[in-house]
Amino acid sequence: MSRHRIAAALTVLALAGSAPVLLPASPASAAACSSYPNWQAGKSYNAGDIVRYTDGRAYIAEHANPGYDPVISTWYWEPYACDNGPGAPVGDFVVSEAQFNQMFPNRNSFYTYSGLKAALGAYPGFAKTGSDTVKKQEAAAFLANVSHETGGLVHVVEQNTSNYPHYCDWGQPYGCPAGQAAYYGRGPIQLSWNFNYKAAGDALGIDLLGNPWLVQNDSAVAWKTALWYWNTQTGPGTMTGHNAMVSQAGFGQTIRSINGSLECDGRNPAQVQSRVSTYQRFAQILGTTPGGNLYC
Repeated sequence: MSRHRIAAALTVLALAGSAPVLLPASPASAAACSSYPNWQAGKSYNAGDIVRYTDGRAYIAEHANPGYDPVISTWYWEPYACDNGPGAPVGDFVVSEAQFNQMFPNRNSFYTYSGLKAALGAYPGFAKTGSDTVKKQEAAAFLANVSHETGGLVHVVEQNTSNYPHYCDWGQPYGCPAGQAAYYGRGPIQLSWNFNYKAAGDALGIDLLGNPWLVQNDSAVAWKTALWYWNTQTGPGTMTGHNAMVSQAGFGQTIRSINGSLECDGRNPAQVQSRVSTYQRFAQILGTTPGGNLYC
């Protein structure tokens, strides 16, 4: 399945909130936060960016903003636990292991819950932005699309092997060092094409262009590639899956960003309905409502 290279971000505008009452940061937490860049007034930040404030605490951007003060503009920023930094497991994921197993009763043993949790630190804004409802909706939306792409987390690699040689774009300056047929769909969101392996690997600090097989051999890497696409790529849509859910644009926009050129606007309503039905079921498992704008 083709994955496009377009990238975009949705900027959400709102009024700044009131300042919360803060306690001084403990020496331990201040030290843990030291790896993050200092917040700078007037500097543009994207959703998911993490900064260290003047009080020594870390804050994560819930929404893109032009450098608003994290303590004053609480709609744009929320406090962030520094020990959940990039690459670290996230303890308070909105999906429990029992719920994950309920969603994927027949999943391949490769797709572990521990692998998913280990991957969450790569994109700390995922399912951690906005209200509890929004967090659960985003997790349900991501997992519903993942379920559709993999037959319920059953397939680790693309099943149609005749497609394998098609995913090499020799027009790229780096070519296809792993081989003409090495960049087929793998992982929860079926990452494909040499340019996507290159971009995902660069973003994650992993040589996926040279070793694309990591995506089918390492569960955490596989989950990270899916989160990379969800959080940074718009595909044939106009916004990332993450921004679609955080901005309440609706689940339909996540379908458009993943496979809209083949499914949306009446091209394949059965496939769209399959994604929507799965999303509604997962939202129910998480005890939340699916929201509006479900179709594309």
